[in-house]
Amino acid sequence: MDGFVFALFALAALLGGFVSGFSGFAMGLVVSGVWLHIITPMQTATLIAGYGLLTQGYGIFKLRHVLDLQKAWPLALGTVIGIPIGVSILAYLNPAHLRFGVGILLMLYAIYGLTRPVFAPMKIGTGADIAIGISNGLLGGLTGLGGIISTISCQWRGWPKDVQRAVFQPVLFVAFVVISLSQAAAGTITRDTLVLYALGVPFLVAGLWSGFRLFGKINDETFRKTVLVLLLFADCR
Repeated sequence: MDGFVFALFALAALLGGFVSGFSGFAMGLVVSGVWLHIITPMQTATLIAGYGLLTQGYGIFKLRHVLDLQKAWPLALGTVIGIPIGVSILAYLNPAHLRFGVGILLMLYAIYGLTRPVFAPMKIGTGADIAIGISNGLLGGLTGLGGIISTISCQWRGWPKDVQRAVFQPVLFVAFVVISLSQAAAGTITRDTLVLYALGVPFLVAGLWSGFRLFGKINDETFRKTVLVLLLFADCR
């Protein structure tokens, strides 16, 4: 990897860390737009999962004062169930058509959310949360957009921004654990990828730290709109 390519790699890691620190998710959406042009898709997927453990773990640690596993575990359990199901049925569906359909729904949801007042808070029970988690895992296994549904569901409840992140970040962490274990079992974690991981960590951490500092200075409404804009970005990906 020459100097220019490494600079692009490092810049993407820095920006991905910043977005994750600020919003709690979407690191993969940012870095993949660059990395897929300079490293292999397998390396990109492996790095996103590996860095996802770091970004989500950092977010969980920073928000430990509001961490409520009672709220998070049904979504996490459902996600663990849904990921392998989504992966297993992927062979029977056209991923391009599926991503297009999901993208349309995300776009409509995000535009609606940006053009109307705050959603009225919803009360969602444990059984419904597990079902939401399964849908979240299914979508992640089918499209790679893991965490989207669980993040949206946290918006529906009208929780403060810290509480939202303290719920959906543990769910994302669990999802990345499942994905990383699957990658290790498949033998996709190579020495070259581990070297890239080590090289990118300082830049990712710097972005993560700065993004989290900015997160602490925004209000709940700004956070809500940021999440919706990132969902629109996911649709355009």
